[in-house]
Amino acid sequence: MKTFSQLTYSRPDLEQIKADTKALIARMEQAEDYETARAAFLEKDALTRRTQTQATLCSIRHSIDTRDSFYDAEENFWNAALPEIEEWEQAWTKALLDSPFRREFSEEYGDLMFVNGEIALKSFAPEIIPEMQQENELTQKYEKLLASAQIPFEGEVYTLSQLTPFKHDPDDKRRLAAWQAEGRWYKDHQSELDEIYQQLVTLRDQMGKKLGYDNYVELGYYRMGRNCYTKEDVERFRAAVVRDVVPLADAIYRRQAERLGVSYPLSFADAALEFRSGNPKPAGDAEAVLKAGDKFYNALSPETGAFFRMMRERELMDVLSTKGKQSGGYCTQIWDEEVPFIFANFNGTQGDVEVVTHEAGHAFAFYMNRHRIPCQYAWPSMEACEVHSMSMEFFGEQWAEDFFGEDARKFRYSHLAGALTFIPYGTMVDHFQHIVYEHPELTPAQRHQEWKRLLGIYMPWMRLDGEIPVYADGEGWQRQHHIYSSPFYYIDYCLAQTVALQFWAMLRHSLPDAWEHYMAYTRQGGSRTFTELLKNANLDSPFDQKCLDRVCAEAKEYLEHYDLTGIR
Repeated sequence: MKTFSQLTYSRPDLEQIKADTKALIARMEQAEDYETARAAFLEKDALTRRTQTQATLCSIRHSIDTRDSFYDAEENFWNAALPEIEEWEQAWTKALLDSPFRREFSEEYGDLMFVNGEIALKSFAPEIIPEMQQENELTQKYEKLLASAQIPFEGEVYTLSQLTPFKHDPDDKRRLAAWQAEGRWYKDHQSELDEIYQQLVTLRDQMGKKLGYDNYVELGYYRMGRNCYTKEDVERFRAAVVRDVVPLADAIYRRQAERLGVSYPLSFADAALEFRSGNPKPAGDAEAVLKAGDKFYNALSPETGAFFRMMRERELMDVLSTKGKQSGGYCTQIWDEEVPFIFANFNGTQGDVEVVTHEAGHAFAFYMNRHRIPCQYAWPSMEACEVHSMSMEFFGEQWAEDFFGEDARKFRYSHLAGALTFIPYGTMVDHFQHIVYEHPELTPAQRHQEWKRLLGIYMPWMRLDGEIPVYADGEGWQRQHHIYSSPFYYIDYCLAQTVALQFWAMLRHSLPDAWEHYMAYTRQGGSRTFTELLKNANLDSPFDQKCLDRVCAEAKEYLEHYDLTGIR
């Protein structure tokens, strides 16, 4: 069993991939019986795994150090190659959809791959390959720009991730100064950030119109693989958030202002500090957090214990924040090894623990479904994937003392409050993107004004007084990676958080019962749509008009009666 550092990256021969794919398409089209068609299908699945393995290895190593010239060049290769490969993938998908053995395939592998295949055909044509290549280059440029940040603060220089602990410092002046230092960096790079996004919006609008859509929105939904809900469903969910969650979040921030002894509405810097004595912090360094993760996963279930040991033994987590490292965090998979990989930037904050639960929730879901055929069934759609991760965060609360020590009580309050207050923010991100792509003619200044307007609807507790550059000017959205790289992704977090809150409620009564529901959901992998996964695990859909109302009512009661005695 190789560790991550022992895995070999090798740039594949694109012409050979193309030739192999064409040969498999011909075999599928010419198959006279199901066994012949099935053999081509299995070989194509193996080819996809091999190709994606190399693309993923390159991406991981590039994100670990964006200054590495070799992997920077290889990432440029993949930026151009993946849209070309997509053209061949589409030809394969069409051959599969047209197969006279579709009934037999559906009986063995389920019909969802055909549903998803039909959606995939709506999201691509060879005519948009140049735009897709440019899109990849621009999102890479954005990530490299953020990774290159060198922010002067108190005589030292920090990356964006390394500056984060200072943005939560209990000292009011120091915390505000950190927010202002970060804001100055974004202001200094304002024109570049605006230009990158302007080009991305223009490219995506062109792609939508080339494929016959009014704008990018419909194409964006197809690219996200939405297969069981519509734009109208999302609009109704957004309305429910404004109705049910925003008032609850507002009350949470009003109590926070009282604890801190600051005015309401809050400044961005004050909103970042939950307790006058400081936000909850891990009880130890990065290794201590991972050891607490060992204990948590070993105690939770035999499956999670085996999974986390494997992750540690094979060095499948890169979590320290270092110079040149891409900011943020993610989980991905290395297909040929049948293992997940976790990328993160630990910085001594509560977020370090949430990586060990959130990203490992993704990783565990893949681990449980790593053998599925076709490989696309290892993962469900994005909003369904986020249920694995956000729910695992709540399971981790049961071991909060191991992760946070004396800050465990702070964490349990903070984690639930944060889950609730996140939903309006995440929903605002989605609303903003719909406005942007429905009105691609907006100037950068007009986009900033739209963000500022939405802040008043979804986050009325924020004070927009110009104290901190960028944020109060309606430009804070530019630090949100998904807005640049993954249009329409962010609502997935909000839908998933609504489901995860159901697990929080179950955990108040029975850990075994909650875990049984979690495994019933997770074991299905990507073999069902999001709403079917929920139904099969006896969970409420976030599109049920009463769902948010129920979880908000229970959370409100819990937070209002939470014992914060002795915590200032």
